[in-house]
Amino acid sequence: MKNYLLMLCMVLPLLGCKAQVDTPNAKPNVLLIMVDDLKPAINAFGDKHALTPNLDKLTKKGMRFDNAYANQAVCAPSRFTLMLGSHGTNTGLYSLGNKLREKIPNAVTMPQYFAKHGYRTESLGKIFHIGHGNPGDDQSFSVPHFKDKVVEYVLPESTDGGQLTIEEAYFQNKAILDDNGAKLPKGAAYEAPEVEDEAYADGRVANETIKRLREAKERGTPFFIASGYARPHLPFCAPKKYWDMYDPNMLPVTNINQMPKGAPEGAGKNILSEIGNYKPTTEALLHTEEYKRKLVHGYYASTSYVDAQIGKVIDELDRLDLTKNTIIVLWGDHGFHLGELGIWTKHVNYEIATHIPIVVVAEGVTKPNSSTQQFAETVDVFPTLCELAGLPQPKENVVQPIDGVSLVPVLKDSEARVRDYAYHYYPKKQLGIGRAIRTNQYRMVEWTKKGKEPVYELYDYTDGDLETVNIAEQNPEIIEKLSSILAQYPKPKPKFGKKKNNK
Repeated sequence: MKNYLLMLCMVLPLLGCKAQVDTPNAKPNVLLIMVDDLKPAINAFGDKHALTPNLDKLTKKGMRFDNAYANQAVCAPSRFTLMLGSHGTNTGLYSLGNKLREKIPNAVTMPQYFAKHGYRTESLGKIFHIGHGNPGDDQSFSVPHFKDKVVEYVLPESTDGGQLTIEEAYFQNKAILDDNGAKLPKGAAYEAPEVEDEAYADGRVANETIKRLREAKERGTPFFIASGYARPHLPFCAPKKYWDMYDPNMLPVTNINQMPKGAPEGAGKNILSEIGNYKPTTEALLHTEEYKRKLVHGYYASTSYVDAQIGKVIDELDRLDLTKNTIIVLWGDHGFHLGELGIWTKHVNYEIATHIPIVVVAEGVTKPNSSTQQFAETVDVFPTLCELAGLPQPKENVVQPIDGVSLVPVLKDSEARVRDYAYHYYPKKQLGIGRAIRTNQYRMVEWTKKGKEPVYELYDYTDGDLETVNIAEQNPEIIEKLSSILAQYPKPKPKFGKKKNNK
């Protein structure tokens, strides 16, 4: 017997057998797909207008979370909650320009945590929000970040002949005033040139992700790759072939253009906020059927464009035979209003701004083409991926608070429950910090501002997902019940205060 084992040890290296990677106990890879401003405008999530064959195919590989919510409906803070597993009300990271390492110098982000456990961590495209004074976070990854554009144009007429535009300046951390002190011009809200996919950043990010997957296959060590896509973030710039996929007259355009009856003043947003930085947008145009339809068309065309890029990446993962040992997560950073309630983009506490798509594919854990009504929050992704990868839970191993819970019990059984509601928040200068509890039937928002009594919103979603009437005053018992849930959370860190004198 000893001679047999000795011979086996001598023969196996000659056969070129690989170590660890092909064994059942090998660490699974992670592919985290992050999409900017993507609400559940995916056919597989029930949006019959969306032409998203690749995202549909991906969704059918694993579990779809129909009740997934962003913790804050704006880019940078939402990405902080993902990477930290922490609510912004616990970290104070509420703003686009917040710098992670100034708030929590010793924070251990999700990719950092995976790197500590032997993973090569890489990032491509829009992962952390870089822009508006935010530098991103190089400490999170093993190799330099592959950065590309968020705001990008091909046609000279979209930028007044190739000038730097306001939103381009924001995302490049440049001043929005020119050398003469004049405000930079606006770029176009949309364009549809006849170009290849690689003319825009998402096409290039997909190609680079494919390259990294091939290199990872050759390297044979476990990887954590975060691949981030800019569309359907404004401007709605996508190759013409994706616009041509749609008949704009068949796309949905809302006729509910007012805030909910009884909503507190300040709970919404200025109609021109963000979208007003793109030409030819004016308040008058945003009230016309033609212009609203053009913007809706642009959103869906941009979604189909990013769908195609993600499809290329998933196809390559399959071709490389990496799918079986790779956990895939699809995540949208927040939702997106297309005129509903008179709101464009995000920055509010309402359903359309906070409802997001989450899909998890984990071979041997998730049942293909499954779905769940379990509430999920962005903060849950960190502990979920740790458990799926066999890593220790981060709660006791990092300095920042871990507010997420692992969704693995639900991935194994769609009827299992790990939470009964979703929690989210948004700060408004006029009202303070609005914290929300979303249950199956209701959403309650409690606005608290120092020195003032709380202000409440309550909406019933029995008849649909659009808020129409604030019923808080008529339902004190429901407010009391949901407020008692909020009281279990730590007091939120302040957002607004006196500015420090730095002179």
